[in-house]
Amino acid sequence: MEKRGAFDYILLETTGLADPGNLAPLFWVDEGLGSTIYLDGIVTLVDAKNIIRSLDDPTSADPAVRAKATATAVAQGEGLQTSTHEHTSPEMSTAHLQISHADVIVINKSDLVSPEQLTAVQNRIRSINGLAKFHITEHSKVPQLEGVLLDLHAYDSVDADSLDFATKGHSHLDRTIGTVALNVSPLDETKLGQLETWLRTLLWEGLELAHPDAQSGNANASTDRTDIHRIKGRILLIDGKTKLLQGVREVFEFIDAADAPGGDSQTTAQQGKIIIIGRNVKRDALQHSLDQALTTRS
Repeated sequence: MEKRGAFDYILLETTGLADPGNLAPLFWVDEGLGSTIYLDGIVTLVDAKNIIRSLDDPTSADPAVRAKATATAVAQGEGLQTSTHEHTSPEMSTAHLQISHADVIVINKSDLVSPEQLTAVQNRIRSINGLAKFHITEHSKVPQLEGVLLDLHAYDSVDADSLDFATKGHSHLDRTIGTVALNVSPLDETKLGQLETWLRTLLWEGLELAHPDAQSGNANASTDRTDIHRIKGRILLIDGKTKLLQGVREVFEFIDAADAPGGDSQTTAQQGKIIIIGRNVKRDALQHSLDQALTTRS
């Protein structure tokens, strides 16, 4: 950076065995640190012909049958840190990780599968990640780069339509990773603080919401823990403002929505939404825990 000056983009292409969840926090730098690097989005390239086999066989060591993730960042500065995250479950494949963290998924080699097989691939991937945008390609050809693979701005906006789509629910074709949607009633500033406390507990301390025996001493207890990979939401406030929620692994933040509607009666009657992608995420348990946290007096 010092020798070459400012860059328009930094595009990092990982190997087939890399976990993008370790990469994303490197660019999630607090504005107070003065860095102008920011994470633009994570793109995962999927081999339509082989991805089902990769998801079904986590022990496969062949990177050719795994998803490949690329993280793009717009950058004009510096200030990176390191991050690690362990996954010990025998059912967790790298393909699961790369799909669950993706903001955009390119399903390539669509010409090598039948329409029925392509539909099965899309359904399987959608059951893992209900938020990502899909692009179906042959020979990796996309109509354009801007807005498809670059200039995604995936972390400075939360599209209401994508949250609604994820809220509708998708087939539970993959039991390793899933997408769940939580409802949040309009909040005041005090309740917003309680929501932030709940998120810290969920992401930092690993709420044991998946299985009752998760805190037991059995050897498999660690695999039962709730493990959040991606979180996104729109939180409505009773004054008519909207807060956007973005999170990757243990890192999350609230930002003001630029497109927030005015404070009318219809706005306060609507529900906010939080979409969670992760392992052992049970919607009913998470919704109950969230409701309890928001009804408790601060």
